Amino acid sequence: MTYPKRFSNLPAYAWPRLRALLDVHEAGGDTINMTIGEPQHPFPAFVPEILAKSVGEFSKYPTNEGAPELLAAICGWITRRYSVDLTPNRVMVLNGTREGLYNAAMSLCPEVKNGKQPVVLVPNPFYQVYAIAALSVNAEPVMVPATATTGHLPDYASLPVDVLDRTTIAYICSPANPQGAVASRKYWATLIALAEKHDFKIFADECYSEIYRDTPPMGALEAAVAAGCDPERVVVFHSLSKRSNLPGLRSGFVASGPKNIKEIRQLRAYAGAPVPMPIQRVSERVWSDEDHVVANRAMYQDKFNDADAIFAGVNSYTSPEAGFFLWLPVEDGEQAALKLWQETGVRVLPGAYLSRPDPAGDPGSGYIRVALVAPKDETQRGLTLIRDCLYT
Repeated sequence: MTYPKRFSNLPAYAWPRLRALLDVHEAGGDTINMTIGEPQHPFPAFVPEILAKSVGEFSKYPTNEGAPELLAAICGWITRRYSVDLTPNRVMVLNGTREGLYNAAMSLCPEVKNGKQPVVLVPNPFYQVYAIAALSVNAEPVMVPATATTGHLPDYASLPVDVLDRTTIAYICSPANPQGAVASRKYWATLIALAEKHDFKIFADECYSEIYRDTPPMGALEAAVAAGCDPERVVVFHSLSKRSNLPGLRSGFVASGPKNIKEIRQLRAYAGAPVPMPIQRVSERVWSDEDHVVANRAMYQDKFNDADAIFAGVNSYTSPEAGFFLWLPVEDGEQAALKLWQETGVRVLPGAYLSRPDPAGDPGSGYIRVALVAPKDETQRGLTLIRDCLYT
């Protein structure tokens, strides 16, 4: 099969690369998988009951944009969490956020800007759907380093004016995957002002917003209201995968101004798959409940405290602000991952599998990403093995 040329330079997806690196070697101990960010904490106990009560609705075609009750529950959560009031015409339900992060670009990216090929800005390292979305709309993906020097968030304001004038979309993940950095009020204000000046949209991936240490991260909708900007300027994406430990539910939402949402809904009507009604009924209840979110966050906070204690003697260790990953500096990510696997049985992800090299180097090559999603005891064992294998 021949693929379009615009996809020819896309790096192989992380998980086949990881299997090719590790699986040809024997594990050096019992496997502890700390690679993928698949939450393993309990999901809310009421989920099976709600699903059972609504299972008959699998016989119905679901509504494209989301059931009114679910849209109301999402708007209610946004108001409680961010003090932002939205009407249902500013929200659409998603099959997880990856669908939305891709299809929003398909819906909202113009074919040209200022008579030239459009640009989509992508933080580097990055969630790979950002890059494939850019290529799919025939835009130029511009990878912008998110390193320790920039606070592990991309400094889009440092880009040349001619690039910014061609920019149509800027992806930003806060809390960041993989580094756990959180966009401050000042960062959001600067980015929104830049988007207003150069007329581009901000796509804010906020999947990790409810897993934090102390202070709830500011959201893009909240920042947009504070800046008094056009509500179409910001498009935000949320999910129940991390917040509620329901990655298999495939349920999230996108929120923005009414014009953006109208365009995204129109594409979904022709080319998407609405969320099944029983899943929507479960989601409605889950977005309306905060007790399980508080309990879930406490478990992650406990594991971050364990990580801080285990790596206390490691000078290069930095404790993340939010999310559930450690972004650990090493000399070479692939070599470190292979050494860990062969000597301990711990599986981690080389940072370069989430990034792309540029003239200044590869911002992910000197890191490994470690997911803290397993139960506490297993996480403690894995972190201790990592420390003893790589840092002593």
